[in-house]
Amino acid sequence: MKHRDEYSQLIELSLAGSGEAYGELYEATIRDVYRTVRFLVSEPLNAEDVVQDIYIELHRSLGQYDQSHAFRPWLMGLVMRQIRAYRRKGWRHLRVIKKAEHMRERMEYDFAGEVADRLSNRELLETVNRLPFKLKQVIILHYLQEYSQEEVAAILEIPLGTVKSRIHAALQKLRQKRQADIIRIGKVEDIHES
Repeated sequence: MKHRDEYSQLIELSLAGSGEAYGELYEATIRDVYRTVRFLVSEPLNAEDVVQDIYIELHRSLGQYDQSHAFRPWLMGLVMRQIRAYRRKGWRHLRVIKKAEHMRERMEYDFAGEVADRLSNRELLETVNRLPFKLKQVIILHYLQEYSQEEVAAILEIPLGTVKSRIHAALQKLRQKRQADIIRIGKVEDIHES
């Protein structure tokens, strides 16, 4: 992870027109950006489109970045705005068939798998993926990307209380799902014992 000073230097050089510095900024941030997008945009090809749009927007918006604030949360705010724009446009409906064909044709490395390994619980990951989008995004930013609740509020441009209530609601849903699974497993075991 880069320190704020290193980001600042890359930002200043990028603003001065250095393509090499912008490339370094891209390399320093792509892993977190892609991982976040991949969790919030289910189709890999759509995720790639959104990531591309993020870096186009970053290049356009870099001059608006206030260097007295941390860069990563500012960047994640831009990421979340682009994801919301993607969801509003409904790209998913226009490309479903094309993407299904591409997914069958090629399997590629996916940073989302690293996050799954970090969780070390596929069932939990699947349950998180089934959460409503507003709950899912706070869980991903807070628990997977390890942003503080205050940073999540700034990234999503919502009040801190809203972040806390969404985290609480998401955790409740995850607990309810876990309880339902335990009950269902118990019933299946009872049937097999009879």
